[in-house]
Amino acid sequence: MSLGYAEKLSYIEDVGNVGMVEYFDPSHVLREKIDQLAIMIKKSKHLVVFTGAGISTSCGIPDFRGPKGIWTLQREGKALPEASLPFHRAAPSLTHMALVELEKVGILKFVISQNVDGLHLRSGIPREKLAELHGNSFMEVCPSCGEEYFRDFEVETIGLKETSRRCTVSKCGTRLKDTVLDWEDALPPKEMNPAEKHCKQADIVLCLGTSLQITPACNLPLKALRGGGKVVIVNLQKTPKDKKASLVIHGFADKVIAGVMDQLNMQIPPFVRIDLFQIVLVQALSNDKRYVNWTLQIASVHGQRAALPFIESVEVSFLDREDYKAAILDKQPFRLKRRTAYNKAFEMVLKLNFSDGCGCSSLEIDVPVDFKVSTDCFVFDKDYIFQKLRDKAVLESRCGQNGVIERKTILTPRSDVTTYAIVTNVVQYSKTCKAALDSVSNGDIKKRKASVTGTGSSRKRSKGSSKCKSRSGNIRDHM
Repeated sequence: MSLGYAEKLSYIEDVGNVGMVEYFDPSHVLREKIDQLAIMIKKSKHLVVFTGAGISTSCGIPDFRGPKGIWTLQREGKALPEASLPFHRAAPSLTHMALVELEKVGILKFVISQNVDGLHLRSGIPREKLAELHGNSFMEVCPSCGEEYFRDFEVETIGLKETSRRCTVSKCGTRLKDTVLDWEDALPPKEMNPAEKHCKQADIVLCLGTSLQITPACNLPLKALRGGGKVVIVNLQKTPKDKKASLVIHGFADKVIAGVMDQLNMQIPPFVRIDLFQIVLVQALSNDKRYVNWTLQIASVHGQRAALPFIESVEVSFLDREDYKAAILDKQPFRLKRRTAYNKAFEMVLKLNFSDGCGCSSLEIDVPVDFKVSTDCFVFDKDYIFQKLRDKAVLESRCGQNGVIERKTILTPRSDVTTYAIVTNVVQYSKTCKAALDSVSNGDIKKRKASVTGTGSSRKRSKGSSKCKSRSGNIRDHM
């Protein structure tokens, strides 16, 4: 996960203090501090949250300076931790989703993140209320027009370098750049300026899971003090800023935030991940007009040359056509070339086999093909479809729901492109974690992390994982 990011960074000898001792407040002290923090948040008029790697460790992403952090293990000459699932499949933690709810009800005004995992944006925090100081491993930006592209795959470079893709804004076409900073790169004003502004306005800056060692980012929370604001630190290790804080809590971020949400009587929303892909059918009539040479491609919405990281393979079969040979596409790009009679309609069945980290193992979609029929272009209400998919996924507590969000035809060469949205993960979080607070001591929370973070979407699926089937091209039948 963050291992790839760490390997891409330029080498420096001094990465700050690593392997620091973890401290755990006794259970009764932890409860008192959680109650105190909940009261502070309830009274807050301008809450700002400042996050570090500690809020993503429960997502399966290793931190850097903890006892088993990447740089700690490197300095000790030990083997690095193995990722439990692909970086691009990490799901937001309970803390991430609690922040989404706090923002939605108007309590949380701004989020400042030092993380590059993209989980704040993926969780649902509005981009205009988020400063990603060190960049985003899944974001590309156009240096000319400023357009941002949030990808479902990890961008291959760091250090604000050019990538292999170009801006798709009309009349632009500039080569895109990654957004992740290397050691020598300065913090971008686009992220730093609003972060500094909100810290100065804040009555509370809540620091979650950060050692507060990296400058100049670590000095941002202290800007609240000049205006009479307060700093609260939730972290397992001591930090250089503890003496400036009004409240220091030594505990897991998920446990603390779960207790706060319980005290505020607020529900933590579920996380529903929706991914997109395209079915592209390109056709060309033979010279004698008796046959059609056609190509099927299962493609990324980020470009037909872009990888589809959540699809492992595609099985193609044909309903009621024993003379049409089935195929298994197990290498990207997923492409199949065939030649069939022009006057014969048929129906393909595409079985999409998903990669590790997805909540269901496969999905079947029927694709009716009739080369004589012209396909009109349709652009459906994307937001409406997404909401319907989310609602059904939460209601059924499973993934696999899908819907068509766009159909278009390109005339030269004739290409029919259908864009699908599919729910690939659903993570439910309990309304409260009071039972966990009452029964689990602070030091034992590691053993029961799954009970706090909701369903195990980050686990690899078993052989009995769910399969989903879609049997219609009509959008309403997909939901």
